[in-house]
Amino acid sequence: MKTLREIDVTGKRVLVRVDFNVPMSDAGEVTDDLRIQMALPTITYLLEKKAKIILCTHLGRPKGQKVATYSLAPVAEYLAGLLAEQVKLAPDCIGPEVEALVSAMEPGDIIMLENVRFHQQEVENDPQFSEQLSRLADVYVNDAFAVSHRAHASVVGVAGCVAIKAPGLLLQKELDYFRRSCAEPQRPFVAIVGGAKVSGKLEALENMLDRVDRLILGGAMANTFLKGQGYDVGASKVEDDLLETANTLLAKAKAKGVKVYLPVDVVAAETFAPDAVSKHVTIQDIPEAWMALDIGPASVLCFEEALADAKTIVWNGPMGAFEMDAFSRGTMAIAHCVATSHALSVTGGGDSNAAIKKSGEAANISYMSTGGGAFLMLMEGKQLPGVVALSD
Repeated sequence: MKTLREIDVTGKRVLVRVDFNVPMSDAGEVTDDLRIQMALPTITYLLEKKAKIILCTHLGRPKGQKVATYSLAPVAEYLAGLLAEQVKLAPDCIGPEVEALVSAMEPGDIIMLENVRFHQQEVENDPQFSEQLSRLADVYVNDAFAVSHRAHASVVGVAGCVAIKAPGLLLQKELDYFRRSCAEPQRPFVAIVGGAKVSGKLEALENMLDRVDRLILGGAMANTFLKGQGYDVGASKVEDDLLETANTLLAKAKAKGVKVYLPVDVVAAETFAPDAVSKHVTIQDIPEAWMALDIGPASVLCFEEALADAKTIVWNGPMGAFEMDAFSRGTMAIAHCVATSHALSVTGGGDSNAAIKKSGEAANISYMSTGGGAFLMLMEGKQLPGVVALSD
């Protein structure tokens, strides 16, 4: 797989799959530009090389319909402001009118194609749709790590139709940090896995047992492991059909010499609400009708101890319902611990990154991955279709 810098892009039509699926206000304004900012190095590089830049992305889930609220017009305008360059929005992403616009481009011009998901053929990876997209390109660049786990036309199909292709600078960076953190980690290597469900992360957990030295489990998913170990977790969220699976995973960890850390205390409440009455209890003392919504201070100390000498830390999933201040202390404490460690620290997933931002520690994390599903697929030991498609 060639890198972008190994390809001559000067004067070439370069179709760049970016991920500009950014949060928008009701007034149609970009409210969080992180994904746009992360793509700027690739776009700036192509501008310096006098390429003809055609940006391709989706926004929201229009389900194959042309929906005005999902138009990329505000995104094109926002990007133009960041670059201080004109970014022309095409009326569609395929078709004669779009091809004519691209044919008229001069080196250094930027065109943003309209939302690719206005066409259902995008998510179906339709060969004809992929071929139509490829007509716009001399070179194809995938810089959309966050959607590289999806076999969509603009991610996989078009790569098969364009002879010259490469990962963008962001995708290359994502893969490099994953290699350094998970494939070739400095040890001790500690993984922190939280969030709501075991089911969504089961394959990742099983695969990580072959890589990590310690595994910290928090969030609602920890309840399933605790109940499987015989604790009464009250009205806490539990996946009862996975109790045996959770126990099997703990047994595998023990057999492999991986130390697993579970909460020893929690912040529990009767209801899931910002103004709910809450109290700190050990895991043996969760009231019958109450639910665990955050890890407690003793768990924080225990987890901090497990992280103290780590050389590599990977974090996916919060320790509790951090979006509510009453249940955010555990996640914030772990965020601070990870940020102040001397380890290479990599976070992945929307909730994990949102928690890091809320903690104010974003600048102290080695790398915050832009992809949740893609990051998790790599943790599962699988290859990303969007990356495989770039191979010669």
